[in-house]
Amino acid sequence: MIANTPRACVAGWPIAHSRSPLIHSYWLRSLGIDGVYDRVAVPPGEFARFAESVGTAGLIGANVTVPHKEAAFAACDRLTANAADLGAANTLWRENGELCGDNTDVAGFLANLDEQAPGWRNRTQNAIVLGAGGAARAVIQALTSAGTERIVIVNRTFDRAERLASRFARTTRAAHWGALPALLTDADLLVNASSLGMTGQPALEIDLDPLGARAIVADIVYVPLETPLLTAARLRGLRAINGLGMLLHQAAPGFERWFGVRPAVTPELRALIEANIVGSDKGNA
Repeated sequence: MIANTPRACVAGWPIAHSRSPLIHSYWLRSLGIDGVYDRVAVPPGEFARFAESVGTAGLIGANVTVPHKEAAFAACDRLTANAADLGAANTLWRENGELCGDNTDVAGFLANLDEQAPGWRNRTQNAIVLGAGGAARAVIQALTSAGTERIVIVNRTFDRAERLASRFARTTRAAHWGALPALLTDADLLVNASSLGMTGQPALEIDLDPLGARAIVADIVYVPLETPLLTAARLRGLRAINGLGMLLHQAAPGFERWFGVRPAVTPELRALIEANIVGSDKGNA
């Protein structure tokens, strides 16, 4: 690598499984841009030191993944509205000496739904979000910004769901896990924003029979590409959307900010990442 070649990276712990280098390297190659994107393993407790390196020695920016998104938020001098609202940053760069942070998970989630279920915004009044962690927070922010009228957060630990609901408008409320079957009868959209169903995690076992015939089922999990939840949805004839598109679309804003060109999420890129996931069947963003 030439010393002055612009470089970006993804930082996390662990990080060897990340698909981000495959995505960004594909864009660099296809667009003919002289740049490098790699992985940086940052142990817990050392993120602040890593953040100081952004904007130095050719490192023009960084993506941030588990477990450092909240640490990235805390390290920033300036934040976009999304990052400030979510209390987490996944995209870093430096301007005029200040470390800047964005959260592109909201845009990534919306772009994936727009691509895979055109017109969903106009027919989604009632949404159910499973989970109450950082991913659920981004999904709820996305749905709220899209004008979804009623959002119910369902989590096995009700207190966590209640705390998350309190961060949003009165149209968002929490419900106990046992209430899920009754809630499904009116749901236009069901989103799994938990890690259940991910490779190495317990399966998410839900009876989808109460869902209406036009309901959409989305899963932010993309390893495996087809979770048991999505398989059950397809067997019911429902539109089922995996989390790969969210991963791909959330990566585009950072690439544009660092390298100056807005990249496209193409079928070729999707096929490349799908083949990698099928080949290894482990890891996350």
